[in-house]
Amino acid sequence: MHAWICENPTGVEALKWTSLPEPEPKPDEVRIKIAAASLNFPDLLIVQNKYQMKPALPFVPGSEYAGWIDAVGAGVTGLKVGDKVVACGGTGGFATHVCVNAKLAMPLPEGFALDHAAAFILTYGTTHHALLDRAALKAGETVLILGAAGGVGSAAIQIAKAVGAKVIAAASTDAKCEFCASLGADSTINYSTQNLREQIKSMTAGLGPDVVYDPVGGDLVEPVFRSIAWRGRYLVIGFAQGAVPCLPINLALLKGASLVGVFWGEFARREPKANAKMLTELVHWYAAGKVKPAIDRKLPMKDLLQAFALMSSRTVRGKLVLTND
Repeated sequence: MHAWICENPTGVEALKWTSLPEPEPKPDEVRIKIAAASLNFPDLLIVQNKYQMKPALPFVPGSEYAGWIDAVGAGVTGLKVGDKVVACGGTGGFATHVCVNAKLAMPLPEGFALDHAAAFILTYGTTHHALLDRAALKAGETVLILGAAGGVGSAAIQIAKAVGAKVIAAASTDAKCEFCASLGADSTINYSTQNLREQIKSMTAGLGPDVVYDPVGGDLVEPVFRSIAWRGRYLVIGFAQGAVPCLPINLALLKGASLVGVFWGEFARREPKANAKMLTELVHWYAAGKVKPAIDRKLPMKDLLQAFALMSSRTVRGKLVLTND
């Protein structure tokens, strides 16, 4: 097998495409022959030693992947060799094979494409948990999505529309705004060239958005929170801009608003039954055509460094997927 090995988490340039012995699954594990893996922002943070999870060295990055089970460890039930599955194991995905706890491998129904599956669980799981569980988004409410052309942002557009919300998509270029409109956003804001607060006020008749979905952070947070609706819910997804912002806490008081943390991985660990129910609903939505991962492009697995460079260029719309052909 081959895998991208991180021996020292000093950045992408330290990764090495390495030949390794094929792993054997331990008890309660399955081995997956990986067909596709997607690139997510935490995959960059983890090889820079900036992520909250610090795997033991050396490790193989790649949190989200799909393929076929080709070996089963002792004690595994409900899964067998040949099953098509998707998994979000935190690490291990940027390789040709991986062993993972069987509880993390979700069987895929007929018709679920493997490249879509590899770009599905993390972004759609995070977003469903954020919008429907943490924010209780309802039909007719308005949601403002920052970084809306990215992986979680594009998922947020689709999920918000699936429940009947009005979507304002904010992104950094006109091309990204056009992409967001193609996914169903009702209106868009280019926050590189337009005044964000003025546009939000105009698009919401001065009321502000009921829900803000923010995977960006940085200097967007305060002006957007100042624009939020009465009883608004501000979802903290991540900090793609790099800086963790400081917010005057009196703004929450003045708006009767909530600042809501979203940590889907911990939700999945602590509330596995609720997470399984959520993922089942998402799979049904995929089958019904309500959601579909937006894939910017697919690259061979050996071109992972090129994929990281594309992610860093901030030009990607949707997700990047790496494939083992």
